[in-house]
Amino acid sequence: MKKLNLYITPALCAIFILAVDSEARQRMDEPDATVIINADQGKETISRHIYGHFSEHLGHCIYGGYWVGKDSDIPNTNGIRNDVVDALRKINIPNLRWPGGCFADEYHWMDGIGPASERPKMVNTHWGGVTEDNSFGTHEFMELCEQLGTEPVICGNVGSGTVKEMSQWVEYLNFDGISPMADLRRVNGREEPWGVKYWGVGNENWGCGGNMTPEFYADQYRRFATFCRNYGENRLFRIAGGANSEDVNWTEVLMQRIPHRMMDGLSLHYYTSNWRDKGSATDFGEDRYFDILGRCLEIERTIDRHITIMDRYDPYKRVALVFDEWGTWYDVEPGTNPGFLFQQNTMRDALVAALTLNYLNERCDRVKMANIAQTINVLQALIFTEGDQMLVTPTYHIFDMYKVHHDAQLLPLSVDTPPYTFGDRSLPAISASASRDEDGKIHISLVNIDPGETRTLTVHLRGAAAKKVTGRILASEKMNSHNTFDEPNAVVPEKYTGARLDGDRIRMELPPRSVVVLELQ
Repeated sequence: MKKLNLYITPALCAIFILAVDSEARQRMDEPDATVIINADQGKETISRHIYGHFSEHLGHCIYGGYWVGKDSDIPNTNGIRNDVVDALRKINIPNLRWPGGCFADEYHWMDGIGPASERPKMVNTHWGGVTEDNSFGTHEFMELCEQLGTEPVICGNVGSGTVKEMSQWVEYLNFDGISPMADLRRVNGREEPWGVKYWGVGNENWGCGGNMTPEFYADQYRRFATFCRNYGENRLFRIAGGANSEDVNWTEVLMQRIPHRMMDGLSLHYYTSNWRDKGSATDFGEDRYFDILGRCLEIERTIDRHITIMDRYDPYKRVALVFDEWGTWYDVEPGTNPGFLFQQNTMRDALVAALTLNYLNERCDRVKMANIAQTINVLQALIFTEGDQMLVTPTYHIFDMYKVHHDAQLLPLSVDTPPYTFGDRSLPAISASASRDEDGKIHISLVNIDPGETRTLTVHLRGAAAKKVTGRILASEKMNSHNTFDEPNAVVPEKYTGARLDGDRIRMELPPRSVVVLELQ
C-alpha cells in the first residue's frame, strides 16, 4: 500500500477553523430555545418568603440537626449548631415553619417550656415511635430564629389541642403586658415578647391533623382563629390548613365558608413522589428521572387549579396561597429508621427545586410563601449532619443561587422550548424565571432538564439594556450525582462563562441537567 502524506497548509487550516466557527455560529443563530423577557413590564414582587423552609420534630431534623444541647462538644451557641446556622444564614433563609407537620397536631406547647429537666416526655407517634424529651421547645425555636435572622412560622395544634391552648400560646409569644401567659414567659427567662406574625391554624386536617371533612375543619378554623388575638402593633398572618395535592374541593369549601377577613393565607401540600413505588433517591435510571421531573411539572397544573378557585372567590387576591410543604419523597436510605424519612439528595432533586421555584416566582401574585420539606436530614434536605460533620446538598446550592430573586420585581417572560423526549413521552426541556433587584440588576434562572442534550438558547431582553453578563452554573456528571461526607463537593456551583451579549440578546448553551443563574448589569 502506498503511503499518502498530507500537508495542511496555513490557508487550509484557516478555512477549516472558519468552517467550524461558522457551524458554531449557525447553531447559536438557530437556537433550540428562545426566552423573551419583557424587562419594562414588571409589576409583581417575588416575596422572599417563597424561599422558606420547614423543620419538624422528625428523625434528625431537630435533634442532631439544629439542636445538640449546650453541653455538646459540637460547636454551638446555646445548644444550636454553629455550622448549620452559618450555612442557612448564607442563603438568607427568610422563614422557618415549626413544629410540624403531623407532629404539630399532637404537640402541646406547654410541655416544651420551663427547666429542661422538668419537661414531660412524650411519644412521637407519627415519626418512628421515639421518645420526645421536649428539650427543644418554644424558647429554643425562637432562639434559633433569632440566630438565623429569620421569621418564625408556628403551626398550632387543632387536631388534639384546644382553643384555649392555642390562644394562650399566641399570648405567651406576643403579649407585652401583665397577664398569666406573659408573666409565665418572664418566669422562663424572656422579658420582651417575640412578636410572632405567621401562624398556622392546624396542619393537614384532612389527614394526620384529625381526618376532618372540609366543612368540619372550616368551622373549627373559624373557632380557633377567633381566639388567635392580635397584641400591640403585631398583626397575625393566620394560615388555614389547606388541601392535599389535587383536592380542589377542600379549597372550594374553605374559600366559601371562611370569611376572608379571618384568613390571610390558605396552605397547600404537594410532594413530588410516585406514591405506589417511591423508588431510590440515588439508584435510578432515566425512566425514574423522567417520571419524577414530570411529576414535578404537574405542580403547575395543580396549583393553577387551586388558584382558579381562589380567584373566583377572592378576585382581589387578599388571601395568599401558602405552599408550605413541597419537595421530593423517596424510599428511605437502606439501614435507616423508616420513620425518620432520611433520603439522599442528587442533581435530580436540584432540578426539581429549580423548576418549582421558577414556577412559584411566576405565580407570585397569589403565592406569597412556600416551605420546602425539610431543611435538615429529612426528605429533600438542604443540609446533612452526622456527628460533628455537616455538608450541603445540591438542593442547598439552588437556594443559594436563587436568593437573588428574594423581594425582587418579577419580569414577565415567555419560553419557546424544545421537548425532552423519553420513549413516547415529552416534557419541556427549558424552564426560566427573571427578576430585577433593588439595585437594578437583572437575574435570569434557567434550567435544562434534558439529561443528554446541550441546548442552545437565545435570551431576548426587551425594555432594558445590559453591558455585562456573569453567571453561575450547577451541573453534574450523572443524573444521580450527589454529595457525601467522603465527597462533599461532588456537586457544587461553578462560574459560568458560556453566555455572551449581542446587543439586546444573550446567546448561550445550557449543558445537560444543569441550572444557570445569570446576572445582567
